Parts: sequence; structure tokens; C-alpha cells
Amino acid sequence: MMIKDDGSASHVEGAEEGESHGYRTFASSEEAEAALALFQNTEELHEPMDPEKEKALVWKIDKMILPYLAVCYCFFYIDKTTLSYAALFGIQEDLHLRGTQYNWLSSLFYFGFLFWALPTNFLLQRLPVGKYLGINIFMWGFFLMWQAACKNFVSLAILRVLSGAAEACADPAFMLITSMWYTRRQQPIRIGLWYTANGLGIAGGGILGYGIGHIKGALASWKYEFLIIGALCASWGVVMFVFLPDSPVSARFLSKEERRMAVERLRDDQTGIENKTLKPYQIREAFCDMKVYLFFLLGIVCNIPNGGISNFGTLIIQGFEFSTLATTLLQIPYGIMISLSILACVFVNDRLPPNSRCYMVVVFMIPNIAGAFGLMYVRQEQHIARLICYYLTGPYNAAFVLILSLQIGNVAGHTKKVVTNATLFLGYCVGNIAGPFFYKTDERPTYTLGIASMIFCHLAEVVLILALRFLLSRENKRRDKLQEGVQRDLDATAFGDLSDKENTNFRYIY
Repeated sequence: MMIKDDGSASHVEGAEEGESHGYRTFASSEEAEAALALFQNTEELHEPMDPEKEKALVWKIDKMILPYLAVCYCFFYIDKTTLSYAALFGIQEDLHLRGTQYNWLSSLFYFGFLFWALPTNFLLQRLPVGKYLGINIFMWGFFLMWQAACKNFVSLAILRVLSGAAEACADPAFMLITSMWYTRRQQPIRIGLWYTANGLGIAGGGILGYGIGHIKGALASWKYEFLIIGALCASWGVVMFVFLPDSPVSARFLSKEERRMAVERLRDDQTGIENKTLKPYQIREAFCDMKVYLFFLLGIVCNIPNGGISNFGTLIIQGFEFSTLATTLLQIPYGIMISLSILACVFVNDRLPPNSRCYMVVVFMIPNIAGAFGLMYVRQEQHIARLICYYLTGPYNAAFVLILSLQIGNVAGHTKKVVTNATLFLGYCVGNIAGPFFYKTDERPTYTLGIASMIFCHLAEVVLILALRFLLSRENKRRDKLQEGVQRDLDATAFGDLSDKENTNFRYIY
């Protein structure tokens, strides 16, 4: 027997029982998951899966998905820091930037991101994910290269907005791809592996910045920064367009048996694979769901510090009285620390009892809070101590990885996933837009208000993540009590594209 709550009746009662095996099929093929096209009946869903074959399949998927996402994410963060390195190489003087114009250039990128976040998420649902992502990555690199031709604030501002719009699909696409290919248990490690490239991007950006700083050509160093990194990004966009599969259902690198296995192993998660039909009721449900607003707030408080550090990190280090080229190299340990903290976080979490993710977020916020307090109160002449405090602000990236895994693991229904992704990254945009404005030019190099904003946001993040844990834990207990003594029919709901609210077989992770 399958238990339905009131919120699900109107959507599930439209389903018809299959003629054989009692398997639930949908009156309209558009309503069902695309994954069901791989199966003719319920017996195929229950064919025993050889553990060795599944292990080999996961390894094949890892090789097919993770390198593309990781390299792209490395460029993603290198791109974030190009403006910061351009500031070191004299862009403010060459373009005659005055007052808060540099801050605005940092934030305008996210205005483009913000403007295009919701449309690009709906396009991700309607279009082949791999192809759409590849096109956007190419355009993002193309706009970055054009920034080298800018002569003034206005032209650079326009291209920053366009670059942000092109990049708006990147994180949501990565999260959709991860949820399509991996179980909820596997998602934190896989997100961690591609997000680790964030730290490698910081380190790689430092190496590239150091090398570019030594170019003695006809152009200013900051122009080479935009041209070289933009060309690399655009080239990788072409690679992703050609080779990144769109979904497990259509992956040409897998045999039909492997595609079935890739789908069937996600059955118990109850989150589905992919559905191209936009469902208005899931949009309404998303905006009535408290956890969606918590993810929005988490997006803000996690990224106000990021918006400041990614654009002012090099200037903070330079304030410790290091030279310009030494400053570029000192970003390398920061990037390495971020990568190591992400890997430590996801692998330790994988070995802890279920539902430890929120507590792990809190644990990995402790170094950030300590580092931010150190930057606030350690005396300015103690350069090495302040540099160590700066490095301690990196592990917030590890905490954000687990927040991303909580978001994709706790939302079902493809349309609702798209809306929730967009909402989280709207918060991401708001945080990154606001962040640079806490770093006032007249407070350079200590940036007292900017550091205070980091402390406040980190503490707020701890409160929000504990509130999310309470909310999800309470709902699981309610559902367990509702289904007490009842055998849960997972087949009836696994690939019906039901939302987490209407599917009472769904259990939240926290």
C-alpha cells in the first residue's frame, strides 16, 4: 500500500495502474520520468544488480563526468579572480576607475548572474544539459577575452554583466548533473571532488598571475590576464559541448544495460532523474516551502564573505606589505588549503553516521570564524599571523559543498529542483553583489567593515544550518509516524517526477 498525504492526491490520482505487475505508469508519457523509457515493466526495475558491475559503472561515470566539471570549476574560480589580479596589474589606473567603481565592477558580474538565473534554470530543464552548459561556458570565455579591449568603466561594466549572465547556468547545471548520476550518499563526495577545483583555481590563478605578471609585451599585464584565461575558458566550453553527456538516459558512452543500471540504482532516493515538462504546481510548491527560503538565506550569508574575499583577497594580502608578484604567489597556499579542507570534509562526512551533514557544516565553519576574528583583532604589524588568519578563512568552501549536497538531496520533482536551484543561486548572487561594498577604500588595507561582515555572516550561517536540520528532522519523524506499520512501495513513486512534499516515501537528509 502507498500512503498519500493531502498535498499529493491531486497529482498522483491521475496515474493509472499498469496492466501487469501493479507498476504505476502515467496517463501522459510527458508526466513520467524520461528514465522510464529504458524499462518496459517492473521486473526490469528489479533485476538484481551485480555489486562488481555497479562499482565498475560508478567508476566509468566518474571518469565520464567529474573531469569535465572539475576543470570547468577550476576556470570558474580563476575567472572570479581575474578582476582581482587585474587590480594588482594596474587596471584601476589604466581605466581611470574612481571611488566605488571597482566595487561596482565586482558586483555587476552578479547582476548579470541574478538577471539570468531563473531563465537559465528553466532552459536547463528544457534543453540538453551538456550542450547548453558547453555553449554558456564558451560565451563566458568569449566575453572575458573582450574585457581586454575595454577603454573605460562603462564598456567593462557591460561585459561584466554579460559574463555573469553566461556563467549563471554553471553551478545549477553542475548540481543537476550530480543529482542525475549519483545517489544521495555519493553526492557529497562528488560535489566535493569537482568543487575542490575551486581551490585549485585559486592556486592556478596565482601561478597564472605570476607568469602573466612577467610578460613584457605590447599590452598591459591585466589585458593578458583576460585574454589568456578567456581563451582557455572558451576552449573548454567546446570540449564540454562535444563530450559531456546530457543524462544517464541518453549517454552514448554507456551501453543500454549500463544506462538501466545508472537509473535503477537511484530508485531508493526517490528524487528522480530528469523530466522536460514544466509543472506549475511544483513552482508554487517551491515558493511555499520553508526550506527553499532557508537555502536562499544560506546562499546570501555564505557568499557575502566570498564576494569580498574573491575580489579583495589579493589586496588584503598586499596590505601585509608583500610585493605585487609575491602577493600572487601567496594565493597558492590559500587555494591548496581550500582544496584540502573540502576533501577532508566530504570524506569524513562519508564515514560518519547518516544525517551528520549539518553538524559537519558547523565544524568546518569554526576555522573561518577564528580566522575572521584574527583579521579583526591581530595587530597590523604582525604580518605572518594575519596571513595565517587569512588562510583560515578558506574552509567556508567545504561547508558550502555540504550545503549544496543538502539542497540537491532534499528536493524532488524536476521543476521544483530547477526552482530551488535558482533560488539558492539568487541568494548566491545577492551575497556576491553585496560583499564587495563592505570593503571600503578608505579602510584599506585592514577593511574593518568587510571583516566584520564575514564574522556576522559565518555566525548567521551556523544558526540557519541548525534551523534547517531541525526542520528536516521533524518532517522525517512525522512521515515515519504516518507510515508506521505500512510497507512503503518505492516503485510507485521512484520515477513519477513527484515532489518531495507529495511523495511521502521521500525521506530528508540532514
